[in-house]
Amino acid sequence: MRILGITLPENKRIEIGLTVLYGIGRPRAHTILDKAKVSYGLKPKEISVEQENSIRKVIETLKIEGDLKREVAGNIKRLKDIKTYRGSRHQKGLPSRGQRTKTNARTRRGARKTMGTGRKIADKK
Repeated sequence: MRILGITLPENKRIEIGLTVLYGIGRPRAHTILDKAKVSYGLKPKEISVEQENSIRKVIETLKIEGDLKREVAGNIKRLKDIKTYRGSRHQKGLPSRGQRTKTNARTRRGARKTMGTGRKIADKK
């Protein structure tokens, strides 16, 4: 089963398979399946053509994948352009929601770089 050019995993339940699409998590997958009147437990290979089309119809009304990524990138660019605090944190690659950075913040700042003792080679003599 392909939606928006992305193949859903055949052997996973449809509620899990839909989460492969950017912008769809478990809660949104549940609302899509409720609107399309499809059971959560079905697997993509077991779904009929009518059910598949009803799921597609519901998904086409939502903003997901490329459109959503473009909107998020545009929002971040706007914050940078107007030079807000959040925008400057995005530019510097630091957490933008008030987390501490003296320790932690590894997902934003990258892996630790050990500095050593700080002595120069000339100091050893």
